[in-house]
Amino acid sequence: MARRTTTTTQLATTLRDAIYRFNRRSRQNRPVGDLTVAQFSALTSLELGGALTPSELAETERVQPPTVTKLVAKLEERGLVQRAPHPTDRRQVVLSTTESGRALLSQYERARDEWLSSRLAELSPEEREVLRRAAEILHRVTRA
Repeated sequence: MARRTTTTTQLATTLRDAIYRFNRRSRQNRPVGDLTVAQFSALTSLELGGALTPSELAETERVQPPTVTKLVAKLEERGLVQRAPHPTDRRQVVLSTTESGRALLSQYERARDEWLSSRLAELSPEEREVLRRAAEILHRVTRA
């Protein structure tokens, strides 16, 4: 039993490290611009989550509300995010991405996909199949 736990723990550590390094390299291969990692993350959260209140965005991004206020102000200034009245609570607003924000996210996604495609092309068909299967498993693990 101890052997299995150690093996599982070692796998968790190895996998976490590989995912961390992968994410870091992926971020480094986005188009150069003046959008910070935090701004990009907030914009992505709004696109994936749909319309969110500032407090929902702060919770999603795991930052304090004043930080979200600054992030949203910068994104609004660039025309990437818009505010609208909350549908049921007139005291609040909801934030969503604009067409420009979606276009920027799409541009970033294409750049990352091009980088990853070129790296995957260097692998053997067998290695690509292993990664395809691993991706399916990672999707299953993250749904829990």
